Formats: sequence, C-alpha cells, structure tokens
Amino acid sequence: MPTIQRFNSQDPGFEQALRTLLAFDAEQDESIERVVHELLADIRHRGDEALLEHTRRLDRVQADSVAELEIPRSEWLAALNGLPKAQREALEQAAERVRRYHEHQRTESWSYTEADGSMLGQQITPLDRVGLYVPGGKAAYPSSVLMNAIPAKVAGVPEVVMVTPTPGGQRNPIVLAAAAIAGVDRAWAIGGAQAVGALAYGTASISPVDKIVGPGNAYVAAAKRRVFGIVGIDMIAGPSEILIIADGSTPADWVAMDLFSQAEHDELAQSILLCPDAAYLDAVHEAIERLLPQMARVDILRQSLSKRGALIQVSSLDEACEIANTIAPEHLEISTRDAEQWAKKIRHAGAIFLGAYTSESLGDYCAGPNHVLPTARTARFSSPLGVYDFQKRSSLISISRAGAQTLGRIASTLAHGESLQAHARSAEYRLDP
Repeated sequence: MPTIQRFNSQDPGFEQALRTLLAFDAEQDESIERVVHELLADIRHRGDEALLEHTRRLDRVQADSVAELEIPRSEWLAALNGLPKAQREALEQAAERVRRYHEHQRTESWSYTEADGSMLGQQITPLDRVGLYVPGGKAAYPSSVLMNAIPAKVAGVPEVVMVTPTPGGQRNPIVLAAAAIAGVDRAWAIGGAQAVGALAYGTASISPVDKIVGPGNAYVAAAKRRVFGIVGIDMIAGPSEILIIADGSTPADWVAMDLFSQAEHDELAQSILLCPDAAYLDAVHEAIERLLPQMARVDILRQSLSKRGALIQVSSLDEACEIANTIAPEHLEISTRDAEQWAKKIRHAGAIFLGAYTSESLGDYCAGPNHVLPTARTARFSSPLGVYDFQKRSSLISISRAGAQTLGRIASTLAHGESLQAHARSAEYRLDP
C-alpha cells in the first residue's frame, strides 16, 4: 500500500474516488451502546453508590464517598505553582489569547419599540451550570480545558465543573493547572460514561448541569449522545481532519508536517492536499517519505495517511475551493499567495488558516479561536464552539393596547383558520369594543 494515495480531479471516476475517501463509518458499536446504556441507568437510579462502584471497578480508585473524589482547589494551585516556568507562561499566554478572542463573541440583549408603543426584543442569559469532560490518566489535554471552560466563563456561566478520570489515582497536574487558569469552579476525579451520567442526571453529591462539553473516548461519546435532550452537548466529534489548498509557494516540508499534524491523532484521522502543480505534489510526497521515519508516532501516521490521506492534483485553485466546500473540513489551510482572496470562496469549513505561516497547530493551542470544531462534513451546518454555545436567547414581547388592536385581529383570523378557537378568543378579548 502506498504511503499516501494520489488522485487527479480530471481523471474518470474521481468523484466516486473522493466519496470513498471521505466515507467514514460512524455506525455505533452495539457492545459499547449496551454498556453505556447500563451504566447510565445505574447512575440514574443509584446515584453516588453506583458512581463509586464504577469508579473503583473501571479506574481502580478507592473512595468511601463522592466527596473524597472532589479535587480540592489547593491541589490545582499546587499543580500550577509546580509547573516549569516556560510551561506555565505558555498556558497563561494561550488562555489570555483564547479569552480575548471569545470576548468579541459576547452578545448583549436588545429591543426596539414600534410606533404604537409595542416593544419586541431578545434577552440574552448564560447557562446556569456547565460540565466539562477532560480525558485523564496518561493523556493530557490542557488545551481542551482552556478551549471549553474559557468561553463558558466569558459567557457568564456562574459554575463550570470539571470531571476527569484518574486511573489508578493518577491525577494529571497540567490539566489541574489549566483548570485553575481557565476559571473552572469545581473538579471531580471521575470519568467515563458514569461521569457523563452524574453530570446529566445529578446525584446526591453532584448537581446536574445544563450542558456537557469536552472530548472523550467512544464510551463518553455514546453517553453524551444518549443524554442529549436531558442536557445540551457540544457535539459528537469524529476523527480529526485537515485539508490544505496549496499553490506551491509554501516549502514542501512545511505542508508535509501540517498533514502529519492531524494524521498523528489516530489511524482514522484524515489529511488531504489539493494543488494544481504536479511537481509540487511530487515534492510534498518526497517530504512525506523522508520525514515520516523521524516521527514518534510513525505507525499511526503511516496507517492514517495510507488509508485516509490523499494528494490531489486539481485543475485550478478555483476548483480546489469547490472541492473544499464539498469536503467541508474541520481544519482548512489555504497555503497560497493572497490567501484572503481564496478564503472568500469558502462556504464550509470549521476553521480557515490563511497563509504559509498559519499552521493548524497554532489554532489547536494558542491563536485564540476555539479548537472544538465540526467534523465529518458537519461544517456544512454547524460552527466552532463559542460563547454563543453557553448563552440562551429569550424573546421579549410587550404589546401596547393600540398594538393589540392590530395584532389581535391578525391572530384571530389565523387562529380560526387553524380551528383553534381559544387562541382566537384570547386575542379577541383584548380588542376594544
């Protein structure tokens, strides 16, 4: 099998080949669904007792009460103070950039008054309580803490609670440090579907939340899917994706490494390059072959690139933009001269990275915009996580006596047309005799 597949958009059968390349079987694993269903039902009915049992069994953490599983703030602060200076400064600088960007998303309530004195508007309020799931153990995702907690706090959410598994009692200090920086309010050393259930349904010790955000494994994703409707969720994310549109002006090694940056996540991640220059595609292919053996996650990279990666020669950058809109990628790099010109042609992408110096990895950590992005072509209808995901909109309606004379007649006519007599009479009662 080649290291990475090669296509030409002008070849017969290209459209079918592209559909096959993009196809991702998101069929739910029945065994996972069964386990998650049982876990959630147990948490819902037995609360703290079930949560403790599953935490002992799955994470090997012994505790006599859920209170013992709460991670005290003093431990967060100790973790923060114990970080190497460079690491702490990087976290703090990233947090400040994320906060500053998301402050621009904050929306205020508004209203307007009509000539007859009626007032219409919209009242914006934050969610009361948000739960943040953070993978734990050997995996460390402090950037996820920043990207999920900071927009919630900017939105005005009074309480953001974090859950993170601690297999064998191993608590990740950089995750705790990120929680302290991001403004998380409380944290528990619990994880898996059982933690999602505790956040959704509540237990004697853990109050239910209004929304659950944050990444997790297949069990966590299945649990989030099942509790949606009882609580809100951010999204069900698929494998990571990067699509690069290039004109050949960016060093080939840079683009090869950008393709690696997503392929190294897991074997199902997808990395695609679109370029009209065949010689440049050759150069990138050579860079991939040369750099790949140097990478720590070489086996994952090789599987991801060979199964789901592609170098695609297109007829023009215009066609590249058309194909990009079909793919609707999570991450889109436009690594060309005058990248802003081509960005205007993009309708569907989670995040757009403009120019040779804008690597996707900067967006993952510290540029400022959120790295929680729609995957699996859902960028056609959904958006990055943001402040707006932690705010609600309530309509404001105040009709004056004069306004009721006009609107009452309209409503009455429409209600009678729907055979809803009480609706009609309710409006008619307000009409002047």
